[in-house]
Amino acid sequence: MATPADQRLLELLEKWLTSLELHVKYSSMDDDTYSRIQPWPEHQRPSRWIIDLAKQKTLALQSQVKDRIKTGDAKFSDSLELMTFLANLVGSEHIERFIPLAAAENEQPPARPDAAASPDAAASPDAAGPPDAAAPPADAATGTREMPKFLVGSPRAPAPSGTAQVARTERNAPEVKPAAKAAAKTKSAPNGPGKPAPAAKPSERSGPSEAAREQVIADATRLVQWGRKWYELAELIASMADRPHLTDVRRILKDNKAVIDKKAGRG
Repeated sequence: MATPADQRLLELLEKWLTSLELHVKYSSMDDDTYSRIQPWPEHQRPSRWIIDLAKQKTLALQSQVKDRIKTGDAKFSDSLELMTFLANLVGSEHIERFIPLAAAENEQPPARPDAAASPDAAASPDAAGPPDAAAPPADAATGTREMPKFLVGSPRAPAPSGTAQVARTERNAPEVKPAAKAAAKTKSAPNGPGKPAPAAKPSERSGPSEAAREQVIADATRLVQWGRKWYELAELIASMADRPHLTDVRRILKDNKAVIDKKAGRG
């Protein structure tokens, strides 16, 4: 005797088979007619062999469910329902290449080709009726996007010039602040146009704030507890958002090594 789960699963498989039969009929349509025949969600139009494969697998699953019902297996349909639920909840990702569900009651009548091809009907303003507001435009959000076309022998696009190594190097490079540039330009003025400005004394250069120092120490403590090596800390911390420059991070780590080791439990 079929359980409620068996009945639900058989009804779902029958609904899928009906939808696939409609897709077989729609496979001979042009893209514009296909996009208007149903209120589709956004997807890539499935090719005929994909539809045939889905129909074959659906029929095979339907046969297995019926065989399990005959043998009195009451857990098979429950297991399939649980697997479907978990696949949608946990395993699936947002994809556009799928076969959307088609229903006969949602089918829109396609436009007549003779009326669309008639030059007199297109030229005469009286013959053309008001636009159909119910039919979505071909480029609407619910329209079907065309399958990608592969051109044989077409030249490949050049590879992007940026690489992960370049991006990492640029990210870790110390940034020169506009204030520092202005100060350097002001100091170079008295020495003449061709002479460099004298180097700033350590007391004249403003370092990171106390809050930034505490943040670097906290980051380093956490990374050490996670098993990071000491030589990795500076670049990792400098790559984080709202952290001091790499040179300042290295100075903070060097001055507070004992404090970091003690907080990380290594002292």
